[in-house]
Amino acid sequence: MGLFSRKDKAPKSQPQKPSLATTQSQASLDSGASSIKSPAGTFSSRAMNRSSAGTNHTSAPNTPLSPFAPQVPNVDLPKPPDPDLDPAGYLRSLNSVRERCRVITSKAIKNELRHFDVDMTKFPEVVSFVASIIKRDYDAPFTSIPAHGRHQHFCVGGRDRIAHLLSAWESLDNTEKCRRLIDLFLVSVLLDAGAGTKWSYKSTENGRIYRRSEGIAIASLEMFKAGLFSGDATNKFQVDKAGLRQLTVDKMTKGLQVQKGNEMDGLEGRTQLLVRLGEALDTNKEIFGEDGRPGNMLDYLLAHPSTQASSMPIVPLSTLWDVLINGLALIWPQSRTAINGVSLGDAWPCSSMPQPSTAPATPTFSPFPTSGRAGSAAAWESILPFHKLTQWLTYSLMQPMQQLMKIHFAGQQLLTGLPEYRNGGLFIDMGVLTLKPADMERGLEKYKEFCLRTDSGGVEVAPMFEPSDDAVVEWRGVTVGLLDRLCVDVNQSLKNELAGNELTLPQLLEAGSWKGGRELAEIHRPNTKEPPILIDSDGTVF
Repeated sequence: MGLFSRKDKAPKSQPQKPSLATTQSQASLDSGASSIKSPAGTFSSRAMNRSSAGTNHTSAPNTPLSPFAPQVPNVDLPKPPDPDLDPAGYLRSLNSVRERCRVITSKAIKNELRHFDVDMTKFPEVVSFVASIIKRDYDAPFTSIPAHGRHQHFCVGGRDRIAHLLSAWESLDNTEKCRRLIDLFLVSVLLDAGAGTKWSYKSTENGRIYRRSEGIAIASLEMFKAGLFSGDATNKFQVDKAGLRQLTVDKMTKGLQVQKGNEMDGLEGRTQLLVRLGEALDTNKEIFGEDGRPGNMLDYLLAHPSTQASSMPIVPLSTLWDVLINGLALIWPQSRTAINGVSLGDAWPCSSMPQPSTAPATPTFSPFPTSGRAGSAAAWESILPFHKLTQWLTYSLMQPMQQLMKIHFAGQQLLTGLPEYRNGGLFIDMGVLTLKPADMERGLEKYKEFCLRTDSGGVEVAPMFEPSDDAVVEWRGVTVGLLDRLCVDVNQSLKNELAGNELTLPQLLEAGSWKGGRELAEIHRPNTKEPPILIDSDGTVF
C-alpha cells in the first residue's frame, strides 16, 4: 500500500509503476518495525483505520477533548517587553520566538546559513508530501483534525485513556476533573524529551509495548494512576509538591521500566526536572496553591483580572504563558543562557543571528550585557528563543481547559511550530536542508565518541550534537520559520478540499509535519527510526 493510499480504495486493474514514496513506505510497513502502526482499536472513525500513523495520533470524534472552536469577540493582547529595555523579558516572551526565528529563516531562504545548505526548490515536494498525508488520514474538509497536544498520545492503540479516566471520575465536578488532567498533562509533557532508541515501555494495563512519545505518555499515565506524583494519601490522582519532592532516580527508573538493555536517555535530567517542579510549585503559591498542584492554575486563570466573562471565560494566551514561563522558571537548568543572572530557558546563542562586535567568537552561556549597542547589533539579538517544552505545555494544557471548562484562549496564533527533531527532520529528509560537510564530519565524530562512551553499536550512523551546538540551534530556528511557510502552502494546496476552511498551524503539526517527519525517519532509518540528526539529550530539550 502506498504512503498516500487509503486502505479502503480498490486496487487499480492495471499495474502501475510505484513511486519512490510508495516503494519506500511499503518497505517500511512490510518490515513490521513501524513504531506508529497500531492494532485496530475501539474508535469507529474511518481515520482510525488508515494505513499508517493515524491510529496513534488521531483523537476519536466526539471525545471529551475533541476540537473546540467557539465564536468569540476580539481581545486586545498585551505587547511584549521592549528588548532594548528588558531583553530577558522579551526573549522569554512568546512573541519573541517567531520574530527572532524569522531573522534566521530569511537567511535560510537566501542560502546564507553557516551550517546548512538550503534548497528551496525542494520545498514544494514537502508541501505535496504533507498534504498527501493529511488527505490519507482525514476526510475533507479536515475540520476533525485536533490541535497538536499531549492528549492524542494517550490514545495510542485506538483507546482514549483520558475518556476512560474521566468516566471513572463521574462523581467529580468538571473543575476538579480539569485540575487532575492539568496535573497529568504537565508532568507527562515535562517527561517528553527524546527517549532514545533502546527504551520501550510495557503497559501494565494491556501488556503491549510502546516507544518514544507514546511510550512516555502511557508510562506517565500509569505512574500517575499509581499515585507516584501525589503526596496526598487520600487522592493518588493528582500531582503536588510533596509527591514530586519525594521522587528519586530509583523511583523513576522503576516507573519507566529502565534497566540494562532498556536504557532511557537523560533519565537523571528528567528526574531532576520533576523535583525542581516541586520547588517551583511551592515557590509560587499564588498560582499553584498551598498544596502546590499544577491544576490549581485553573483557579488562578479564572480569577485573573485579565480574564473576561462572556458566554464563556476568555483568557489571554499571554496570561497562561506567564504562568508557565515564570511560574515554572525554577525547573530549567540554570547553566543555560542568561542575561544579568536571569535564566532564559530554551533560548540559545546562534552565530547566524546578528552579532555585536564585542560578542565572543564562539557562542557561550555567559551573561550578555543588557543595554547599549555594540557594533551593529545589541547583544540580545544574537540569541534565538524557542521555549519548545513550554509551548508544548501550552498546546497540551489548553485542551482540557477548553473542553471541560469551555475556556477560550485569545491569541493562540502567537504559538509557533515546535522546533524539535520530527518537524526539523522532515526538512532534512526531504532535501530542503543539508548539513554542510565540515559539520557532518564533526557530528559523525561526536556520534563515534557517544558510541564508545555508552558502549552502543552504530546500527545506523548519523551526525550527533549537543542541544546547545550552534548547528542544532540554527536547525531549530529555521524549522520554526519553515513550518509557518509550510502551513500557508499546504492550505493553498488543499484549497479545494478545504471548501472555505483553513488549517491552523496546530492542526498542521498534528496531522502533517510531525507525523511526516516520523514516517520519513522510519523510511530512511528503518532499524532505529531516529531523526537525521541525533541529539545527545539531557532529558530537558526535545
